[in-house]
Amino acid sequence: MFLVQACNYKSKIDPNYYCQKLKFSCIQSNKVVFFKTSKGDFAVKLFGKDNPVTVSNFLENIENNIYVNQKFYKIINYPQMRFIHGGVNAENKSYIERKQNLNKTSPTIPLEIKFKEEVKPRYNYQIKNPSETVNLVNTFESGSIAMVKSGKDKSSSTEFFFVTTKIPELDGRYSIFGKIIKGLDVLEKINKEDYIKAVQISN
Repeated sequence: MFLVQACNYKSKIDPNYYCQKLKFSCIQSNKVVFFKTSKGDFAVKLFGKDNPVTVSNFLENIENNIYVNQKFYKIINYPQMRFIHGGVNAENKSYIERKQNLNKTSPTIPLEIKFKEEVKPRYNYQIKNPSETVNLVNTFESGSIAMVKSGKDKSSSTEFFFVTTKIPELDGRYSIFGKIIKGLDVLEKINKEDYIKAVQISN
């Protein structure tokens, strides 16, 4: 028998706090966006209900066109799984050139994860006890999109990655904020030299 920590966690900070701090509108509903790439197009459902800060940040990046003509800068292949990194790498020259388009002062946002028994997401909190993962709302599945980590409990504000399989070892350690709902086969075809032509928000 063990205690489920998810039920005992008390968050004093809500999504609106970070949205105001980072100066963007808080989107608290699910959205669909379309990735147009050099290998084809695919649709991604963004989990705004569960990860409002991460999704709001991502949508603002789309509106500012910071992902246009950016390459998938890193592809990691392991047996039966792939990590496909995209976005604007804060360590690259391209980030400095595009930073003027970002409506925030920090290259990071809070790590944001959601538990089934809690109303608000947790911020700057990383799961340490594997037993907690059963209570997560979102876990890594084929086609999941998450923000790249920036330090122990922060996410990059511009870098993201897709995975092609379930990866339970990483659940609760990254902000998983969406999943491909159409065109998963396109993701399987993407290589390091391919690029994003556009990311568009569905009306």
